[in-house]
Amino acid sequence: ILFYVQGNQEREAELYDLIFDPDDAVSYQALWVCSHFSTKENEWLYDKQDELINEVLNCEHSGKRRILLNLLVRQPQTNPPRVDFLNFCLDRMLSAKELPGVQTLCMKLGYELCRPIPELLQEYKTLLDLAEPDLLQISLRTVRKNILKKIR
Repeated sequence: ILFYVQGNQEREAELYDLIFDPDDAVSYQALWVCSHFSTKENEWLYDKQDELINEVLNCEHSGKRRILLNLLVRQPQTNPPRVDFLNFCLDRMLSAKELPGVQTLCMKLGYELCRPIPELLQEYKTLLDLAEPDLLQISLRTVRKNILKKIR
């Protein structure tokens, strides 16, 4: 599918439309295909960032949410960030209701969204400092530690 879609704008548009299919199986598979594009091939999704963010904000399917976040983490983030998306990431990064994959991606996106604004970055760092490392899963501890190193 990657080879079939690659470089063909009409096919890319068809694949992109499948992301929003009401059938979760279809939309999940379309997202899965998009997540396997190389960094260069992924650039055609950059101008669709707002639509992808809207979808992740309203997504009830945890697997789709994880892949949507995975696509967004591979994109340059806007400055200033979308406040609703920033709040989503900050709320979900330490939420026990979320899968660890979603939490780690939200943590990474939260950092990228806060990084250009010193005041936001300081608030983000405070959130990470408040997170008790011993209570976090290993993947979250690792991402937290790596982000704190970048901040320092």
